[in-house]
Amino acid sequence: MNRLDVNLINLFSSYHVWEDSGRFYFETDYELKYFVDFSLDDNPQRVAYWFNLVNMSGAASPKDMKIWQTVFCIIEEFFRNNPDILLYICSTAGEQQAQRARLFSYWFNKAGQQERYIFKTAEIKGDDPTKKNNKEYVAIIIPRNHPQAEEILAFFDEETAMFNSMKP
Repeated sequence: MNRLDVNLINLFSSYHVWEDSGRFYFETDYELKYFVDFSLDDNPQRVAYWFNLVNMSGAASPKDMKIWQTVFCIIEEFFRNNPDILLYICSTAGEQQAQRARLFSYWFNKAGQQERYIFKTAEIKGDDPTKKNNKEYVAIIIPRNHPQAEEILAFFDEETAMFNSMKP
């Protein structure tokens, strides 16, 4: 992955962002600490990165619009330097993955990113049928001008369908 410029991120970010060991950290007005990082997907057919957003504080976040503004400044900088694919899976901690998926979709739409990026979500059956919410939520984000956008979306659909057909 090409390096992100934290100075450019901070030109537009609502919260001050700093980088340490490839992670991008910020702290909210409510003293909640987050980090964002990107990890290379192991699929040899496409260059894609997993986007990770972690609330290090573990505390519930109040409705704070500055969080999504900061997160999307980081995502914008990712795509400015990397013409690749972003994948996202919601954490299943506390079985709150459905709420996290709705919140991320809300953030994406609120940030007005639909004109620049294709954002597609999918539900996948989880591995533990004893859980009340045995679903996982994944998403893909690609620039609308990506030369292989249709092919990539078809592959995403095939992969999610395959995962759903393999699990009971």
